[in-house]
Amino acid sequence: MNQQIPANPIQRWEWLKYRLRSQGSSLRKLSDELDVTGNAVQLVKYTPYPRMERAIAKKLGLTPQAIWPERWNHDGTPCRERPNRAELCQKSMRDNTNTSVSNASTHRQMVREA
Repeated sequence: MNQQIPANPIQRWEWLKYRLRSQGSSLRKLSDELDVTGNAVQLVKYTPYPRMERAIAKKLGLTPQAIWPERWNHDGTPCRERPNRAELCQKSMRDNTNTSVSNASTHRQMVREA
């Protein structure tokens, strides 16, 4: 089997679905495991979504940089148009938990602490 990841986004998306199916999984099963809607996982096809990209890459045993080199820096951080956008709330980061929260609540917390 060819392990080459397609550069074309349409072919890459089909390749990702194929790889998930070959491992006995699917985008739907992955969304259930992550407790998110099916649309959340589908958004990766059209727009950068670091949390879902990490989850898909982990499921495939790859790094997000290998799958989406145009979306990730070489140091493992996502390329962002808004680089200061928080993915996790500050408390979750201190506790080393992986709980996502809205950016609005993170911003409010940061303002209160300032």
